[in-house]
Amino acid sequence: MARLALLSVSNKTGLIDLARSLVEEFAFDIISSGGTAKALKDAGIPVTKVSDYTGSPEILGGRVKTLHPRIHGGILARRDEPQDITDLENNQIRPIDLVVVNLYPFEETIAKPGVTLAEAVEQIDIGGPAMLRASSKNFAHLTVLCDPAQYDEYLQELRQNNGEASLEFRQKAALKGFLHTASYDQAIASYLAGTPQHTLSGTELQSLRYGENPHQSAAWYQTGTIPTGWAAAKKLQGKELSYNNLVDLEAARRIIAEFTDTPAATIIKHTNPCGTALGDTIVEAYQKAFNADSTSAFGGIVALNRPIDAATASELTKTFLECVVAPDCDAEAQKILSKKTNVRVLTLADLSSGPKTLVKQIAGGFLVQAADDIVADTSKWQVVTELQPTADQLGELLFAWKVCKHVKSNAIVLTSDRTTLGVGAGQMNRVGSAKIALEQAGDKAKGAILASDGFFPFDDTIRAAAAAGITAIVQPGGSLRDQDSIKAANELGLVMVLTGVRHFLH
Repeated sequence: MARLALLSVSNKTGLIDLARSLVEEFAFDIISSGGTAKALKDAGIPVTKVSDYTGSPEILGGRVKTLHPRIHGGILARRDEPQDITDLENNQIRPIDLVVVNLYPFEETIAKPGVTLAEAVEQIDIGGPAMLRASSKNFAHLTVLCDPAQYDEYLQELRQNNGEASLEFRQKAALKGFLHTASYDQAIASYLAGTPQHTLSGTELQSLRYGENPHQSAAWYQTGTIPTGWAAAKKLQGKELSYNNLVDLEAARRIIAEFTDTPAATIIKHTNPCGTALGDTIVEAYQKAFNADSTSAFGGIVALNRPIDAATASELTKTFLECVVAPDCDAEAQKILSKKTNVRVLTLADLSSGPKTLVKQIAGGFLVQAADDIVADTSKWQVVTELQPTADQLGELLFAWKVCKHVKSNAIVLTSDRTTLGVGAGQMNRVGSAKIALEQAGDKAKGAILASDGFFPFDDTIRAAAAAGITAIVQPGGSLRDQDSIKAANELGLVMVLTGVRHFLH
């Protein structure tokens, strides 16, 4: 008797080619339901409707189709258990060798503006997850596929193993099935709760050579069923991405997402910006960011908010870089960058969208917080000094504040001409961070802006900044000793602005 495949998919990508190969190459019989059966029939592929196979019509407007003993008996039967085989024979049930299922588009539905609860509920799949779980459980005896990306690999398995899929492949496919249903249920639970229900789950995209250090194992996982963020990025060239590359790329994405209206470039080292700048063109922005700290830029991660053109590509090849990401890259730029074969060049059309919540594991559990994606609003800032900022100073203060938000606390950032001059990151006291930033800027600090991610408990940093030539300071305020800093700023002729928002980054 021919082997039996059950095909019931919402996403019909690759369906016809898979079904045709199953029938013509490997002599499968196919049963299918609803729109899948119609698509196969329209393509001229022999198919039996599930309702004809089970003898039970689809009911409740299609809510019940595959929930039937002839389906689940065929999926769950153990071929090496005599009683199971007897049960199949007594109930005229054929064993099912392949289950191809993907689920109703629940996440796509709830992402649509104005979707109602009733509309969302109708996109909660019941039969699909039941078949996925049943067939994943019984991977010892059949194969389950829940992603069109698996189809070619499965057919290759059949071609290389005399028409059989290996146990290793079946187990790997079963794991993907369980991860798929887990992610699906999490999305439903989060939607119905109205707040995220946090279960750490994902599908492994690839194992990584190692983690932060060679003795640490690591892997990259995709959350959700639809690739987004870095999982949706396209790598044009270069070596495989490492754990540290991905962490730094995300830090670069977060900074570059702050700037949409003007060409911007940032260069990241160890998740901190060593150079960030705006320009009239993307090549100018990159040149300014590179020149801000060319020593630290060596081996850096570059993010650009405009497509890479030939002029920018030529500049990028002048130093060693680990990764470059931009929304796009034109053909001439790709040709130029290809001379640096090891640099990883990625395109990610949407660099602005990131996770709404951030998760950090601790012993015995994990912490969840909302992403620090508040948009700076200068109309809510308070000028607390006698000296008022000019329009240009206010723009520079905003630029410095946006960069400072993405520097490890305690953070001090100096800027001028929409370019970072000095960055003090991650020191145990704010004076230490200021000293690093001021020393890095040197004489360029004269006339520059200083941003601090937290308040000043003492006026020592204000006095050090004034001595170096800083003209304006932006900080959140909120210290019991704010008046000391304000008094010093007035005494020394500085502008000081309080944002009322703190941006600690741990």
